Amino acid sequence: MIHHLINRLSRRAVRLAASLPMPVLRLIAGAPVVIEGKTLDSQAQAMLRLAGVDTGKEETVQETRDGFDAQGDWLAHASAPGVTEQAWHAGGVPCAVFRGPDCPAHGAPAVVFYHGGGHVAGSIASHRPVARQLAAELGAVIVLVAHRMAPEHKFPAGITDCLTAYDAVIAAAGELGLDPARVAVAGDSAGGNAAAVVAQQRKEAPHPPCYQMLWSPWLDMSRETKSFELFAEGFFLEREKIRWYTAHYLEHPEQATDPMVSPLLGDVRDTCPAAVMVAGFDPLRDEGLAYAEALRKAGVETEQIVLEGMVHPWVNLAGKIHGARAGFDQAVAILHDAFERPH
Repeated sequence: MIHHLINRLSRRAVRLAASLPMPVLRLIAGAPVVIEGKTLDSQAQAMLRLAGVDTGKEETVQETRDGFDAQGDWLAHASAPGVTEQAWHAGGVPCAVFRGPDCPAHGAPAVVFYHGGGHVAGSIASHRPVARQLAAELGAVIVLVAHRMAPEHKFPAGITDCLTAYDAVIAAAGELGLDPARVAVAGDSAGGNAAAVVAQQRKEAPHPPCYQMLWSPWLDMSRETKSFELFAEGFFLEREKIRWYTAHYLEHPEQATDPMVSPLLGDVRDTCPAAVMVAGFDPLRDEGLAYAEALRKAGVETEQIVLEGMVHPWVNLAGKIHGARAGFDQAVAILHDAFERPH
């Protein structure tokens, strides 16, 4: 769920922020931004400064979607050679299936990957680079899900598609050449919301998810935490845009307390092991931390990782920003370990 101005970031700004030496970056970025004793990453700060971000612009749904799709090109991860992509329908839900060169033809681990975008934007195009990089580095099948989106399809249409897609992947394990006992769910932002919901709703399935990897997840639409106030403006994702997404997604505000909307309010007992990876400069930071705490209290094995200087869309920026890349490497290592466990 990337801030509505991300489509204004130029290729030049991204490349400059990625390539300039640190002393130059610090000059461009200006004075360090320090909140609660933590300092914003210099590359991320310089990227925002170089782009000349206008925080006053209100976008339409289509402009927001166009911005997300553009990011798939120029916030891309490095090229992932040898990765194949195949269009596939999971119970009627459009998906793209990625396989890396080291992925076994049979019995492979898999990740059902839900894209971010506030349940309003995002697509296979916007998240293809992340999916390809995961496929290349994990040696796994990555199934990127293109669920229905609001406002044309409000809750529960999109999350129903996410559940349907997971079920279809398990049912088609033989066709896809994967091991149904080693299927993880993952997602960024609203995709993390979907992954958490699937982990809860399918925990008693014959083949529940073996792991949940949640990146900057959006987990509670019923309230706003302290981090909403701390990072309300200027850090890619903004408070007003989150409210905008929520208004588009829900038919009625009262739905915000439904655990299928806000998995932080759901029953996390007996869900699969989890990694909750949050950015230090993100309005959604605190609900991610609260979810990790809820999982631990319920006895769920949980890794909580705070990328202190990062902003909300760090997983999309991992091809350009060193600190974000370090987080992506951690995520890959965690999933590797999860797939190696006996199931």
